[in-house]
Amino acid sequence: MLGSSFAEEGGAKMPASETLVQQLYGSLDEGQRSAICLPWEDPLRLKVDNNWHIRPKRLRDVLKPDQQDIVRQIFDKLHSDEYKKEVWRQFDHDNQGDGGFASASVAIFGTPGSGKFEFVLTGRHCTRRCDGDSEAGTAFGGPIFYGHAAKSFNEKPDHEGNAYWFQAKRANELFQALDGKQRELALCDTSRDEEGNDTVKLTGKTRGLDGIPVADLTADQKGLVRGVLKDLLAPFRAEDATESMKYIEAGGFDNLHLAYYKNQDLGKDSVWDVWQVEGPNMVWFFRGEPHVHCWAHIKQTA
Repeated sequence: MLGSSFAEEGGAKMPASETLVQQLYGSLDEGQRSAICLPWEDPLRLKVDNNWHIRPKRLRDVLKPDQQDIVRQIFDKLHSDEYKKEVWRQFDHDNQGDGGFASASVAIFGTPGSGKFEFVLTGRHCTRRCDGDSEAGTAFGGPIFYGHAAKSFNEKPDHEGNAYWFQAKRANELFQALDGKQRELALCDTSRDEEGNDTVKLTGKTRGLDGIPVADLTADQKGLVRGVLKDLLAPFRAEDATESMKYIEAGGFDNLHLAYYKNQDLGKDSVWDVWQVEGPNMVWFFRGEPHVHCWAHIKQTA
């Protein structure tokens, strides 16, 4: 049922977005299916990037208005009630030059309702997916991307109007709580390159990662790390946030590393625009220079 949060499939409850994917799939004619539907095994299913279109045809080119509305609902329900207004503001702003939401593209992999499936929506500063846990042991169904260029491509140090800068504020509060020696360990030179899926390639390592290990923090500081993770997950629906934390804990909370990159400080003010949280089975990379790009990938095991 469209307005409900869950629907039954094979005795299991399906989240609202996945239920809507089944509804969308059932509404497609053969021409539409040939445009946006692909086999489950297609490697494109797990691709991530900062500005791309997973299929050549945009929503406006392949779906009817009522079908586009279902896609809007799918996207909406992938986000928390608290933050979805900001997510929509960011998406509408960053894609306005290309025609707004209808300029996004979608793909459906597999067969919703009768086996493994995954829905992926892409556009500028957006890779989102939902899969009803078809991709086992993987939060969000695979790597995701979000970002925002609020006032201009080259944001000022305060990132005025940026929908996601609140996450960096929390991370910088954590940095201020570190002592001198801890700060030396946490500060690194230049961050990772942005190279599609390689940006969020998981290492499986518990040692030798950039920055300071959470194991070296005090109990109070570890509480602040959990606050950072809470803010990172805040824009997303509860089931994805819960699953993400489950897998992060599985990899060992103390195995996480925090890194801040001093060579990419926009205002030369020691308010760190570029930082990350990385563990053996997760990476969340926040690049706030020249504007915000965020890359995330979390699995049960690397």
